[in-house]
Amino acid sequence: MKKKLVVLTGAGISAESGIKTFRDSDGLWEGHNVMDVATPEGWHKNPALVLDFYNQRRKQLKEVEPNLGHQILAELENHFDVYIITQNVDDLHERAGSSNVLHLHGELLKVRSSKNVNYILDWQDDLNFGDLDDNQNQLRPHIVWFGEEVPALEEAIAITRKADYFAVIGTSLQVYPAAGLIDFTARETPIFYIDPKPIKIPNLRNPLDVIPEVASEGMKILKKKLTEFI
Repeated sequence: MKKKLVVLTGAGISAESGIKTFRDSDGLWEGHNVMDVATPEGWHKNPALVLDFYNQRRKQLKEVEPNLGHQILAELENHFDVYIITQNVDDLHERAGSSNVLHLHGELLKVRSSKNVNYILDWQDDLNFGDLDDNQNQLRPHIVWFGEEVPALEEAIAITRKADYFAVIGTSLQVYPAAGLIDFTARETPIFYIDPKPIKIPNLRNPLDVIPEVASEGMKILKKKLTEFI
């Protein structure tokens, strides 16, 4: 049986494809205060702004391609049982060929009912006022905003507990609850941490291998290290 490789990915892996990170150094996301476009309060205050913002993100997504980091993760399925838990809302992992991708924070190419969290639709184009669910409720982006529950968290924890190897790629480990997933790994599970500016991980019980590189370069190194275990 293949060993289970569980990978937590963040904005750093998508940034190399040209997608702006969720919160740049100025605290903005594509020029917008995240509280205006990524909170329930922002949605209620100015839904037109929120709809336009995610429409623009959807258009941007169609203009970019998966990068080497995404591609190597997909290739690792030849040797490992790979599960990707991503904080990213793009579909670059899927487009690169990864089979098992769990989106913690929602997906740009889906929308959901503003009243029924279980009413979810695939959505490729603009989302506008008047786009409704079956009960005539406005549809909204299928994004987990600040202050909202993370529905996929329990599944992510269950996947993490089964990891033989756990990798963290392109995330600052500052956004919770995603950052807390590392605490659910078994004590003996080796952890690989790829980030050009890695932080210290407090109270970590596991063997840790820090790779201070951007995602694509770090993935080359990780692939070499992992294939030594085969």
